[in-house]
Amino acid sequence: MGQTATSHSKIKVAVLYGGQSGEHEVSLMSAASVMEELDTDRYDVTPVLIGKDGRWPVPLESLREFDVVFPLLHGPNGEDGTVQGLLRLLGVPFVGAGVVGSAVGMDKAIFKDVMRAHGLPVARAMVVLGHEWRARAESIVTQAVMALGLPVFVKPANMGSSVGISKCKSVEEIAAGVLEALKWDRKVLIEAAVPHARELEVSVLGNDDLRASVVGEIKPRREFYDYAAKYLATGEEQSELIIPAPLSDALARRVRDMAVEVARAVDIQGMTRVDFLMNGQTGELFVNEVNTIPGFTSISMYPKLWMATGMSYPALLDYLIQLALERDRVES
Repeated sequence: MGQTATSHSKIKVAVLYGGQSGEHEVSLMSAASVMEELDTDRYDVTPVLIGKDGRWPVPLESLREFDVVFPLLHGPNGEDGTVQGLLRLLGVPFVGAGVVGSAVGMDKAIFKDVMRAHGLPVARAMVVLGHEWRARAESIVTQAVMALGLPVFVKPANMGSSVGISKCKSVEEIAAGVLEALKWDRKVLIEAAVPHARELEVSVLGNDDLRASVVGEIKPRREFYDYAAKYLATGEEQSELIIPAPLSDALARRVRDMAVEVARAVDIQGMTRVDFLMNGQTGELFVNEVNTIPGFTSISMYPKLWMATGMSYPALLDYLIQLALERDRVES
């Protein structure tokens, strides 16, 4: 599968980015950072920008010419197993999670089911499909308030970067939040808010031998860590990234161990960022989500956490490419 670069030649890397999801612009930023940091003495890098209309700039068969593909397609049609399946069919090694890990990690509803099956804690939630909402919106809102209380978070099941997410403090806001989320996906999650929530994140790296970075914490200065807080906020509105998070050694170890458990439960290889919510008063932990193609911008938590753990950005990219080639040799 794929080509094998000789010891005297550069490794030919195709960077896939852009795509059709609502995270197209984030993907452009991630790809720019990665391509700037890849060592040109070691890699022959080719950008492959997929248009918002889904058009590829090269024939798909041409991807066979590369030693490895580095997908930086955040969200649907890139992070959800579709592109990973394509690359498997083409026989090309690629960076990051495989088909199953990508698909389960992308769908927040199915992901939470897998967490529950493995005894890992998640916040209470209910799933609403578009046709159900159109048929009985009022009763769904009533059911949500009775089962989950207020406030709740309403989010598309298959999006990342907090696109389409609303924090809802009333019946009216739930209805508006569901309508917003349905613009992005046919499946919507209504989820109980964790009281006094602290947002913790861990970067996980490896194939079979997984390891976790130090724990980071995000303190949003907006209502919550939404898309604007992540990518658009400036000055006083910028969220505070605290690395390492101010936790006891025992609690930090517990969060890191749980992050590895989460990655194993979803069968994620290569890389993922595992996000947690912690009740700031009781210390109760909840797994929030995984990002199998996390942001790779200069301010993104995934590389920043590894840098704080002692691995430079270029060394991280080297290791991810080696993991992709290693997995390909095992699976061939």
